[in-house]
Amino acid sequence: MRLRLFCLALLLSLAVSAQDAKSRPQSASDNDARELQRLETVWNEAQVHGDAATLDALWADDLEVAVPRMPVMTKTTALDFARSGSMKFLRYETSDIHVRVYGDAAVVTGRLQRSRTMNGKEFDDDWRFTKVYVRQAHKWRVVAFHASEAAQAQK
Repeated sequence: MRLRLFCLALLLSLAVSAQDAKSRPQSASDNDARELQRLETVWNEAQVHGDAATLDALWADDLEVAVPRMPVMTKTTALDFARSGSMKFLRYETSDIHVRVYGDAAVVTGRLQRSRTMNGKEFDDDWRFTKVYVRQAHKWRVVAFHASEAAQAQK
């Protein structure tokens, strides 16, 4: 009988503990991760629409961009390039997104597949990317974006 009462008390205790965990507010890290996911969508849409103003707001002043077949760019050169209209994105899609938050810094990794036109020619890119965000004045800003060719699947 005592064993049954002990087991019942243990089960009740576990049930209450599980309910408490469900009712706790989300952690700041969870909220930050959701916000960074949202900013990834903002980044993608701004690229497709050629929205340099949105990119300007999202990028930190000391941004560095390193992508295949392009010179390393600062915020100024990347914005000048975006404003030039010489490249237009037909597709800019990310997948396999992983967000890791470390206080006021975060790393976002994933896959980027995009189609673009440049100088009248169409190109497709399949990249793996890393973005580094920092929180500045209570807002997340991208300080580094690096991309490299995605590995092709083994046949």
